[in-house]
Amino acid sequence: MKKMKTLPKNVHTGLPTPLADPVKCSLIKGDYLYCYYGCDGQDDRGWGCGYRTIQTMASWLCYNWTPPKGQHRPPPSLPETQQALVSMGDKPGSFSGSREWIGTFEASLVLDYFYDVPCKLVHIRGGGAELEHVAVEELHQHFQKHGCPVMMGGDRDNSSKGIIGVYTEETGSHLLIVDPHYYGCQLEKEELQKRGWVAWKRVSSLDQSSFYNLCMPQTAKK
Repeated sequence: MKKMKTLPKNVHTGLPTPLADPVKCSLIKGDYLYCYYGCDGQDDRGWGCGYRTIQTMASWLCYNWTPPKGQHRPPPSLPETQQALVSMGDKPGSFSGSREWIGTFEASLVLDYFYDVPCKLVHIRGGGAELEHVAVEELHQHFQKHGCPVMMGGDRDNSSKGIIGVYTEETGSHLLIVDPHYYGCQLEKEELQKRGWVAWKRVSSLDQSSFYNLCMPQTAKK
């Protein structure tokens, strides 16, 4: 995973907020790397978005988290993530080397396995009210207390997303999303922002008929 060290860092910096005067704005605290399809040389287009979001979350832990055992490790490769899920009995042996996607539940297992970080899983039933109120408030509280990236995925909308901020105004809220679905040569953060791979997205633009799950690493000291 040596290539990880050269990946784009803190790709949201310099991105304007939706409006200058929010009711409430909560953001990631600390450094992270933007991990995306193929970023370590493995072509995982079409199935690896969850693994890449885990890598982005893990990169934050590498920079900002003091592990209980005092040992840092780089973000897990896709084969390492698959083998970990097999080793802990969550997946059959045939899962290793497969192209099966993973979601928020697996993310919580992997982060606990490699980093001893427990995760809070929040289920958001489909519909605008649940997203605008339950999800948004959970995210505000998370970033204010823990400050680390969140993984978001769903059923109809099953594309994994990294959430690194939430912004609330009187007419609704926006999520700051780092999208792992980019594939290609490494881009500077300004180009990633220009192309929409890191962007503020209205909560109302999410699939209103999909349920969503949030995986929130619990990194604050008790």
